[in-house]
Order: sequence, then structure tokens, then C-alpha cells
Amino acid sequence: MAAAAAVVAAAVLSGCGGGPSLEDRGAITASPGDSRHLSIGSAGFTESELLAQMYAALLGHAGYRTDLLTVGNRELYEPALENGQIDVVPEYAATLADWLNAKTHGPKAAPVASPDLGATMTALRKLAAARGLAVLPAGRAVDQNAFAVSRSYATRHHLRTLSDLGRSGLPVRLAAGDECVQRPFCAPGLRTKYGIRITAVDPKGVGTTPAKQAVQNGQDQMVLTTSTDATLDQFGLVLLTDDKKLQNADNVVPLVNRSRAGGPRAAAALDRLNKVLTTAELARLNEQVDSWRRLPADVARNYLVSKGLLPKKTGE
Repeated sequence: MAAAAAVVAAAVLSGCGGGPSLEDRGAITASPGDSRHLSIGSAGFTESELLAQMYAALLGHAGYRTDLLTVGNRELYEPALENGQIDVVPEYAATLADWLNAKTHGPKAAPVASPDLGATMTALRKLAAARGLAVLPAGRAVDQNAFAVSRSYATRHHLRTLSDLGRSGLPVRLAAGDECVQRPFCAPGLRTKYGIRITAVDPKGVGTTPAKQAVQNGQDQMVLTTSTDATLDQFGLVLLTDDKKLQNADNVVPLVNRSRAGGPRAAAALDRLNKVLTTAELARLNEQVDSWRRLPADVARNYLVSKGLLPKKTGE
């Protein structure tokens, strides 16, 4: 797998191509393809590996031959998707939409993603289509910025939502990355949308162990993490609901090479996962890998079997 990933990375970095320009690709009207052999990529972190394993298992069950490649970041795997070196990869709607928008129109382009999933998907599909890519239907699971407080703090102040925290008027020291000071979905948004009194940003990183420990011991009152964080219970933390939708719609979406995996058969196979996988379940699957040290392939298969999406093996 590592060797194959290196080949993909080398090919992307060398710019192998001679293919159509971006403008030409935008005019492609050929029917979506349905290759019998599909390569599924992952970004190399736990959640991406789990999703890629589930994609491979579902596509295999649907009759495709599959292999998995780990390609470290979006800057590598997105061009590999365009070139047909990878056929399918799990992605996140809002993040990908703004990333493709910046790649197409420049880093200063106005964001196209929003908390509205429908509007975000419309913008994303337009940007992807111009590159020979297709975005399949979004799933229920969402991995987006989220904010957690200690369970005791939430109980003491009757907090369930970010609006509750804003109404409380409590001063809040926020453990997060240093960029949180300026990003609209972090400290500025918490102040303007929720009226939360952010008194300082403690630059301990996003969802890091030191950041969570700072909230656990009362040094800070809240931590920036993600909605699929699998370790909150270990630190006695709970998420506050983003009830006014400050965060963008980062639902899990399969991103595919249209000419090889854009047909209805692959979409139907992957949509079976979309209909059952929730944010909470994805967090629990992450936990099984990160905390229980189980293999992503085993965790992925067990989940699919438990949902009736794969048959049990003989002897299970």
C-alpha cells in the first residue's frame, strides 16, 4: 500500500498529463463511467481510513474489484482523482467546496460553502464537474468544528447548547489553535452569533490532549474539537450543540472520478452507507481504532455487518 501511494504521489507531483485543460474538462459531456476495478483513496487519518475501508467493502459487495491507496493530503489525492489514478475518496462537503473554489478562483475568492447543505452541494458539484469529478449524495454523518466543555461545568450552569452558554454571560477561556482568534467559525463567530464572552484563546491546538486537559482541570472553560472526536468521554467533556448553525455543512461525501466511478451502480452501493452512518456512530468507530487499537478494516467490516449492509462470514 505504501509503495502504491508513493507511485501515486510521484505521478501527481511530476504532473503527468498532457490531458485536457480545465476549461476543456468543463465541457465534457460523456456519460458517467462504471469501471470494474476501482481504487479507493484515503487521506491517512483514522476517519478517512475507516470510510475508505467501508467504501471498498460496499463496492466489492456490489461486484467491483477494489484496492486501497493511502495518499496523505488533498493536495495530492485531488489531482490523482482528476487523472484517474484514484477513483473514489471520502471527503467533506463544505471544506472541499471552499478548497476547490480557492484552487479554481484563487485564495482570495469569496467562500461558497455555508451551513446550508443543499447550497453547499450545488456549489461543490459545479466546481467538481469542471475537473471531471462527481460528488455523490451526502451522508448523515458530519465532521465539523465543535465546542466542548466539562460535564460538571455543563451541569452546574445548565448548558446544552452554545446559545445556553451565550445567555449565561459566563467568561470563557477557549482552548484552540492560534488561528481561532481570527477565523469566523471560531472566536469571532462565537462572539457575534452566540454572544459568548470569549476572554482569551489558549493556543493549545484543535482537539489536542493538552487542550482537553486544560478544560478538564478548569484552566480553560471550552475546547475547539470536532463533532466526531472519539475521546471526549476520557476527559469528562461534552459537546455543546451548535443550535444556530455557525459551522458549515461538512457532511461526509464520496468524491469520484466521473469517467470511471460516476455511474448509478457505484452511487447506489455507497449510498447504502449514507443512509445509516450517523455522526455519533462515526465517532464510536474512530474510538475503536484510536483508543481500542482495532484495525480499521475490521472495525469497518463489523459495522457494515451489524447494519445488514454486508453478509456475515461463515462462522461469524
